[in-house]
Amino acid sequence: MIVRPAETDERPVQHYAGLRGAIPMSALPQFIPQSLDTLFGWLATHGIPPAGAPFLRYHIIDMAGEMRVEVGVPVLSPVTGDATVSPGTLPGGTYASLIYRDVTQGIPANAALLHWIADNGLAVDQHPDPAGDAFASRYEIFLTGPQDDPDPANWDTEVAMKLTE
Repeated sequence: MIVRPAETDERPVQHYAGLRGAIPMSALPQFIPQSLDTLFGWLATHGIPPAGAPFLRYHIIDMAGEMRVEVGVPVLSPVTGDATVSPGTLPGGTYASLIYRDVTQGIPANAALLHWIADNGLAVDQHPDPAGDAFASRYEIFLTGPQDDPDPANWDTEVAMKLTE
């Protein structure tokens, strides 16, 4: 269910600590919580406070194969990564976004946002890649989660896609 309709906004550059993976879509339900546990533990060990809600960034999407994704936690300034955690930056610019409720609604919500972008004469900042569709910045922010409500049907997620300039 869409709880906030699509809109555009300007976003600043956002630094984050991230954990990358090349996984099939079916592995996301395991990859996301495991990555969040690792990231929040790493941030705590290094004395770095989170500066926003965690997210899942889609670098390359191949719905039939592997996706190159990254779970990230915003931070106030760049981090120095290690063998586990990598520094990352979400680029600033114009984004289209919407908010949906219920984790099972992710694919329909992404489709709805893509249709809204096209219907409004806008374009996602992406390019073809041999591994799939590559995105300048496409991510889902976990606005609520198990710490707020044990039922995933009640969790809110914002889908955001950077638009071409």
